[in-house]
Amino acid sequence: MDILDLRHLATAIEAGNFSRAARQLGLNPATVSRRIARLEDEIGVTLFERGPFGIRMTTVGEMIVVHVRRALEDFEAIARVGQNGGAGQIGSIRLGVRMPPIGDPLQSLLSAWRDEHRSVRLTVYELNDHQINAALSERRLDVAFITHHSVQPGSVTIPVYRERIYAAVPESHVLAAERRVTWDMLRSEIVLTQGWDDSHVAREFFASLLGSGVSFSAHAVSKQTIMALIACGFGVTLATASQAQVHFPGIVYRPVCEDDAWVHVDLAWMVENKDSAVGRFVAFMRDESRILRSS
Repeated sequence: MDILDLRHLATAIEAGNFSRAARQLGLNPATVSRRIARLEDEIGVTLFERGPFGIRMTTVGEMIVVHVRRALEDFEAIARVGQNGGAGQIGSIRLGVRMPPIGDPLQSLLSAWRDEHRSVRLTVYELNDHQINAALSERRLDVAFITHHSVQPGSVTIPVYRERIYAAVPESHVLAAERRVTWDMLRSEIVLTQGWDDSHVAREFFASLLGSGVSFSAHAVSKQTIMALIACGFGVTLATASQAQVHFPGIVYRPVCEDDAWVHVDLAWMVENKDSAVGRFVAFMRDESRILRSS
């Protein structure tokens, strides 16, 4: 028994005779009749009464055809899933992020993706830089938005967007009275960063901008906790434009007016990842990033 036998049977039932069914299938009537006879032999029952009236389903045949139609529907569903999956229209993506998707452009990028790919399940994991790189290499993440300065060898990346850097300072701080700040104005401050035993990427990046001799204070906490410490007067920190859209009591944000005061964000994945949905996500973000860079 194969799928063609079941399809010939269903067509014969709908057509009412083998000749009409043969025309619809592009076969000769003898072939259709022979295939159905073989199917009857295989399952051990007579499906059709044959006579001058044409063909007529037997009682057992009427019972069996219910399951035949159900089986054909299941086969068609399998084919649709395969086609959609191969085209990346369905599936799941595990996305790592270093920074919460607050504000533009990341929020708009994810919103546009969701609008066009509602059948693809997107699960987001917020991790530090070291964890993201490890999860990518171990295939616990499919793709990740990660700052360019923290990308590790082995990942494939494309640039997606950049964000202006702001200084987050206590509202009572002398710098809060400034409309904008420079690196020179920040070098004498205690700069708070997120840091773990296995990851001090944020401090290294801040140091590359501020230069040597800066006093850093690393904490293994979330960015929200860093902001709370800033409000308590423990120092200052650097934030992206999207992070500066989040209001924290006791904190003000001032743009850093320097040519290099930008955070560049890449989309990273492992070259051996051949999942169709992931490929579509990468292509979508690549195309959208080109629009962002040209605008």
